[in-house]
Amino acid sequence: MEFLQANWYWAALAAVSGGWLLVEMIRSAGDKTQLSPVEATLLINREDAVVVDVRDLGEYTQGHIPNARHIPLSELPKRTAELEKLKTNPLILYCASGMRSASAVSKLKKQGFDKLFNLRGGMLEWEKAGQPVSRKKKEKSK
Repeated sequence: MEFLQANWYWAALAAVSGGWLLVEMIRSAGDKTQLSPVEATLLINREDAVVVDVRDLGEYTQGHIPNARHIPLSELPKRTAELEKLKTNPLILYCASGMRSASAVSKLKKQGFDKLFNLRGGMLEWEKAGQPVSRKKKEKSK
């Protein structure tokens, strides 16, 4: 008890961060569109999921998931037609942290796509999980 009184701020910080983690866990538990990096890899390997990077070009060139298609979120409305032929495949969208890709999932859902997934934690979690990252520039088709 003496320790808690002397270090109350650390105890409060631990309680708040633990509560936040619990709330996040409960909130994402019901959302089946959120995938961990390992779940995303399984979906890519088992169901030929297509990976779409919605980050800006500068972020994409610094490193991206191998074979990811690059369609920045700002260009998504005018480039949705590129994804039309892939409607039967699961689509995994990602950005740096998962926020922009969640927005992209929402936009594509309104366009009639139904096999949509968001990489939870985005590229940050992908790299943290030790998954492969490509730094190759995509070849321009001739």
